[in-house]
Amino acid sequence: MTPKRAVVTGASSGIGAAAVRALRNSGWDVVAVARRGDRLQALAAETGAQAITADVTDGESVARMADEVLAAGGVDAVINNAGGAWGVDSVATGKLGDWEAMYNVNVLGALRVTQAFLPALRASGQGSVLMLTSTAALASYEGGGGYCAAKSAEQALAETLRLEEAENNVRVIEILPGMVKTEEFSLNRLGDKEAAEKVYAGVEKPLTAEDVADVMAYSLNLPHHINLDKVVLRPVAQAANHKVVRRQPDQA
Repeated sequence: MTPKRAVVTGASSGIGAAAVRALRNSGWDVVAVARRGDRLQALAAETGAQAITADVTDGESVARMADEVLAAGGVDAVINNAGGAWGVDSVATGKLGDWEAMYNVNVLGALRVTQAFLPALRASGQGSVLMLTSTAALASYEGGGGYCAAKSAEQALAETLRLEEAENNVRVIEILPGMVKTEEFSLNRLGDKEAAEKVYAGVEKPLTAEDVADVMAYSLNLPHHINLDKVVLRPVAQAANHKVVRRQPDQA
């Protein structure tokens, strides 16, 4: 049988890179997409994935990437993983540029990529779109206005797409991780390594990128008639966005 083919955005690090590995390990052909070509090439050499450098915030870049992907064959799944958070300012003091950047990558980036591949997903007969959102879409918190708004909008995009594409047998999966410890997310958001480490201080076993990627791969490898509409995953220590158990080293 011909392997299924997936496109993973934001694949140069963290959950995106882990998703490429998980899908390759379960037999998929994978196109890894991100801005950082050097990291993509290393990932491609490791996994056998195809690497294409593109920026999901740039419509022309997405169009060129999609043309290159589709010139080599069809697509069975698109994983909209590219995203990010910047700043923890209040709504009153939030930087408009941070809000615009978060909306552009998390929402419009997912929209650009989905629109580029939707005809191919319909044509496959069993296409899937996977949106990696966040528990930030479920509950707002102080200092998270911009990120919560962006992830809520991406969730609305996923929910609407599911309604519109069911008749085309395109399933739309939403994965909503809670606290995930990756090499870059909190560092990019806070801009300081010490501040980033404090996010996870005392938390016993926060989720890893591999944990989330395993769930993503599982959802895509299920028989196509099964749609995991909305999957929320958190570490046990994070009972809710506002409830995180932190232990001192001698309590762990």
